[in-house]
Parts: sequence; C-alpha cells; structure tokens
Amino acid sequence: MTQAEALDILKLGHNAFLTGPAGSGKTYLLNQFIKYLRLNNVSVGITASTGIAATHMGGTTIHSWSGMGIRDEMDERAIADLLKRQYLRKHFLKTKVLIIDEISMLHAFQLDLVHSICRAFKKIEYPFGGMQVVMCGDFFQLPPVSKADGESRFVTDSTIWNEMKLRICYLDEQYRQSDRAFLRVLNDIRSGDVNEDTVEVLSERLNKEPEGYTRPTRLFTHNADVDVVNKTHLDALVGEAHEYRMIGRGNPNLVEVLRKTCLAPEKLILKKGAQVMFVKNNYEVGYVNGTLGEVIGFDKVDAPIVRTFDGAEIAVSQMSWEVKEENTELAAISQVPLRLAWAITVHKSQGMSLDAAEVDLSRSFVPGQGYVALSRLRGLKGLKLMGMNQMALTVNSDVAEMDREFRRLSDEAVLDLQKLDLQTKEQKQKDYLHYLQR
Repeated sequence: MTQAEALDILKLGHNAFLTGPAGSGKTYLLNQFIKYLRLNNVSVGITASTGIAATHMGGTTIHSWSGMGIRDEMDERAIADLLKRQYLRKHFLKTKVLIIDEISMLHAFQLDLVHSICRAFKKIEYPFGGMQVVMCGDFFQLPPVSKADGESRFVTDSTIWNEMKLRICYLDEQYRQSDRAFLRVLNDIRSGDVNEDTVEVLSERLNKEPEGYTRPTRLFTHNADVDVVNKTHLDALVGEAHEYRMIGRGNPNLVEVLRKTCLAPEKLILKKGAQVMFVKNNYEVGYVNGTLGEVIGFDKVDAPIVRTFDGAEIAVSQMSWEVKEENTELAAISQVPLRLAWAITVHKSQGMSLDAAEVDLSRSFVPGQGYVALSRLRGLKGLKLMGMNQMALTVNSDVAEMDREFRRLSDEAVLDLQKLDLQTKEQKQKDYLHYLQR
C-alpha cells in the first residue's frame, strides 16, 4: 500500500493498523494525518507506547494520556476513580481520534485496559468508546519487556483487537534504504527466507570499513560493551571536558518518563574529538536523529560545534522534548541533542537511521536483534559487520506468520479502496470529517 492510499483510508474514518518495514515512512504518514485533523479543528489524542516515540509527534505516552500509568490492571472501582479527574474527563470527551504509535511495545492487557477506560469515559459500548483508533508499529521490532510473572504478549492477543474491524495498511515504499542488495537481505530476514545468498552478501561486509566513514558507530547487543567503549574513547581524549545537564520542567511524573526514554543522557560530557550522534530531528539546522559527527570545538556560549560526516559544521544548541495535550505543554526536558556515539545498544538504535555502523551480532540473544540492527542502516556500504551468530538472522516465527497475514489483509484494503470512484471517496471523506467536527 502506498502512503497516499493509507491516508485515504484514515480519512474515511476506519480504525486502522499502520505497519511496514523500518524506513517505510510510518511516522511521517501519522504526522500527515495529524496535520489534516488539526487543520480541520478535530481533536486528536496523540500517543505512543514510549516517551521518545511520542515526542516524534509532539504527543504523550498512552499510559499518561489514558490515566492508567504503570498499572497492569484496574478494576471497576479504580476506573471509577479515574472518572473523577476533571483533566482526564475533559480530554476524553473532546477527543475524536486516538493515535497510538509503537504499538508493538505495548502489552495485550494494556490495550484492553485503555479500551475499558475510553469506554467508561465516553459511556459508549463501541471499541474505545467510539473513537477512531489508528495504531502504528512493526512487530519485527523488539517486543515489549516481559512481565515478571509471565510471558509478554503482543496487542494482537488482546480481546479488543478483533472487535475493532481494523483496516490493515502495510506500507511497502522504502525511504531509508535505496540499496537493492541490502533491501533483499532485510526482506530475506524479515520473511524468514534467509539463504546462502543472504549470508554471502552480509559476509562480504565482515571487517570491511564503511565507505567514507573512518569511525562508524558501533552497535552492541549488551549495555556493558557500549559503556566500556564510550568511556575508554572519551578518557583517551586530552582536551578539556565540557559537561551538560538535562533540565526538566512541568509534571514531575511525566518529566521522569521523558528522562528515562530520551536518547540524550542526563549528564553529557564532551571533549574536542568526541564522536557523537544527534538524537533529535532539526531539519532547518541540518541534522536528523542518527546523524553522525565529531566535536571540533566549543563556541562562546559553550555550545559544542559538530562537524558532520558530510562536512557541515553545526553549533548545537539545547533542544526540548515535550509532552503536550493539544497546545498545552504538560512537561518537557531540555538537553543538548547529542550522545557519545562510538557505541550504542541495538535496543536504543530503534527508530534511528544511521549513515554508518560497526555491528557486532556475535552475542545476539533474542530473535529480531539482527534485523533491528541492520535495518538502521541506509545501505550496505555503511556496514562493518564484526560477527554474527545463528540467532542474529532469525525472527520470531509467529511474527513472520502474522506479517504475511497483514500483507494479505492490506491488499484486500487496497482493492476495497479502489472500488470507490474519486467523487464517492471524496464525499465519504467530507461526510466523516463533518461528523468529527460536530
């Protein structure tokens, strides 16, 4: 499905699950839909399963938005207590569309709980109290953290999933990778069709330096490896250390959520010569989440000056990560949007697009780690592969089967859309928009 087709389906008012490979523009499409709703004065709940994903759209976590917080379950009495909170009642009653990004990192029981809370506030028996729900994510990404007393389950196992009459929108255009050989490798891993050709293409990058990058970011599966590499390199630099502390404002609980999920560290120590990675998008200044560079100095106000690997020199000012409700800021943190980038974990690389990386998959310990790590890259020429084990090229077999079904259902959704002539489709979209504006 193309982005234009998916946007048409969302404008028709269908509950939808937006999915597709890394780099297929899922978050971009969500932002287009949000812009459309806001231009037409439709109140939209913008949420995600993690704080960092929420900030990509200027939203909040689904846990905070719904009022469930960190609780695993709520009985009728607990939900009744939520109903007394005026700020929750206000945003529930006016919200017409609910967006949940990075749905793959939400547990099944949590989605059912959000549904129950929405239905209680709206006093309507339909799924999520009758709101249009748009979920987005890729189940090939690393799964939700397991509960202490049992196995984690994707939202597809929730009770409400099959009651929503979801349209599946499977985006298959690629915006991150233009390297066909590399795309074939990623698709082989994703579909569970790894073969000799797949391994051979990757083997050609074993211990091979990325083209045009002398010091690529190193991706490891374990935190301990990352910490050792970054500290060793920073300590080896002889220049003066410059320290930057994260500043928080607003709701303390939300600030804490932002601190824990933000890719920028609470305390950032830089020296001239430090290898860094930008961890936020700023298209106007000229960097995006994942852009690599080197600190070449500091300006008069102590802002680090970074030379990116394409030659641009940028004085990096502090930026904010915000949690908003409509246009009101509930909480925010501010920090220089950089982190040391000699090494990062595969888990923290999720959502990034990297120019170059040195990837060590020799200690991969869960299915999908290899796919997540490799899919961060834009092409094979940016990959230096240090090693891989058998686990590195595997994905969850249940996820692979689910993905094939999503593709089939997405094809059906395209056919249904194509049955509408242009005039009928546009009229239906106008009618639904008028319904939302009431």
